[in-house]
Amino acid sequence: MKVFKEAQKFTQVWVILLFILLNSFFLYGIYQQFILKIPFGDNPMPNSVLILSTVGFILLTLFFFSMKLKTTIDETGIYYQFYPIQLKAKKISWSALKYASVVTFNPILDYGGWGIKHNSYTVKGRIGIQLVLKSGKKLLIGTQKEQNATRILETYQKKMK
Repeated sequence: MKVFKEAQKFTQVWVILLFILLNSFFLYGIYQQFILKIPFGDNPMPNSVLILSTVGFILLTLFFFSMKLKTTIDETGIYYQFYPIQLKAKKISWSALKYASVVTFNPILDYGGWGIKHNSYTVKGRIGIQLVLKSGKKLLIGTQKEQNATRILETYQKKMK
């Protein structure tokens, strides 16, 4: 029994730098307004709003970096979960699939970016597992393990009947 497992997180340098920059902006605002006693900006927020905004953005950052796309492929089917948005993995059994293959796609043009978009679950990159269900529905699950995904799909290809 062969099993494919993958867990992906948002680790792109530009994403990390963006969150560092935005958090630094809010933290500097608190420093300037509370420590230096200089209003932050031309039309400064009240202290309570500045604190709530900063805490809110820090919590958003922690939530964003806790997200993980988990994929498992085994003899029973394909499981995928975008944690913590989906608390339980979704399963597509082999018998429900018409076709499955590893494809190259354009995340921006094809799906409007990364994340959960329409019928795609992606975190980074341009490689995904394209699923076509017997119902006609299509689903794309991003992967960073192109060769391993191709091999496991070839292994279970005969189960798609």
